[in-house]
Amino acid sequence: MWERWLRGTYMGCFSDDSRERTLKGAVFYDLRKMTVSHCQEACAERAYTYAGLAYGAECYCGNKLPATASKPEECNSECKGEKGSACGGVNRLSVYRVEELRAGARRRRNVIYRGCFRAPENLTDTFPASLIQPNLTVEMCSEFCSKKEFPLAVIRGRECYCGYPTGRFSLRDSADGLLCSGTHNTSGAAEGKYCLVYQTPVQDTRCTDRKFLTTKSKVFVALSSFPGAGNTWARHLIEHATGYYTGSYYFDGALYNKGFKGEKDHWRSRRTICVKTHESGKTEIEMFDSAILLIRNPYKSLMAEFNRKYAGHLGYATDRTWKSKEWPDFVTSYASWWASHVLDWLKYGKRLLVVHYEDLKQSLIPKLKEMVEFLNMTVTEDRLLCVENNRDGNFKRSGAKQKDFEPFTQEMKDLINRYILTVDEALRGRNFTGLPREYVPR
Repeated sequence: MWERWLRGTYMGCFSDDSRERTLKGAVFYDLRKMTVSHCQEACAERAYTYAGLAYGAECYCGNKLPATASKPEECNSECKGEKGSACGGVNRLSVYRVEELRAGARRRRNVIYRGCFRAPENLTDTFPASLIQPNLTVEMCSEFCSKKEFPLAVIRGRECYCGYPTGRFSLRDSADGLLCSGTHNTSGAAEGKYCLVYQTPVQDTRCTDRKFLTTKSKVFVALSSFPGAGNTWARHLIEHATGYYTGSYYFDGALYNKGFKGEKDHWRSRRTICVKTHESGKTEIEMFDSAILLIRNPYKSLMAEFNRKYAGHLGYATDRTWKSKEWPDFVTSYASWWASHVLDWLKYGKRLLVVHYEDLKQSLIPKLKEMVEFLNMTVTEDRLLCVENNRDGNFKRSGAKQKDFEPFTQEMKDLINRYILTVDEALRGRNFTGLPREYVPR
């Protein structure tokens, strides 16, 4: 299997200027196991032409070669997962051409149907690239737009357009698919008023560049939650919306590998825009000037944290583990912690923004705007649309979801429901919105 991927052509060592980065299509880190073939495969699979490696552990993809060639010996960082092979250097990229590997990867490349939408008034103004082809197929259009590094491929009859979600074309209100059923035969397509939209394998890169704060932040902000409440996902959204890294009170190598560079920074460095914490208790809370307090339905939080504990950030615990003694013990100790976490932050937190995970999922952009304003940042509408387009990042648990699975006994429910009522009362007592209704349907 691997031999096939090693055929990428080595193009040389190049300077990696983060201001003018050409390989910015997709970015991966693996502090422990990065190899040349792993990076080549990842870029080929996402329809890119070049793969570049830096710092021994970082992989970048794109369709244009970097502008400045460097001396071969400047690419001197050994790959973390492969003794004796070079994976770039400090601000240096070892670049491979992987186009010829794409044939093998093409079968696995996914183009996602986003729906049928009303075409904007002027398509050529809205979309930066286009192509007219008599017998246009989805593959042709997607391939054309991927090449040009656009995340959307838009089809109207024989016309193919490439672009991003923007204020003019936000992908908010999809139309009935039937209105598009004629889009492929040009005669009937409601006079071309509607178009088909597909997501290409290319990442929307308008919101993927991130850096550390250039001057130390004056306000020390916590991003506080109980474990399993979506803290990692909230960090992904905040980082992509603001362009700055978030920090953490803990160090988690698995998250660093997913691109959370702030994990390695000391949590008190003040170079990050906010700091993740699950701590509660007076001293731990009073260290912060303000906090975003993220709350999630305890039933869901407890299951997510139990999954994480026994199967990592993106896995599911086995049936056996759920049926073992571990689970009831876990519920007894963690349910009270879920409540005391919120109660402590309400009591000792200096300036709070309370965000319910469920609201964030439901109305992503308005909630994210509130969070960004709370962090004293201004963000363009387009950047927020980009975040919405990349909303999940790599943080959804993969694999089979537990079907109609009810791990909570009546006794557990009684306990949890009492805590829900206590927390709801405390929130209202501090003039915050109470907990979402759906917390107690059980």
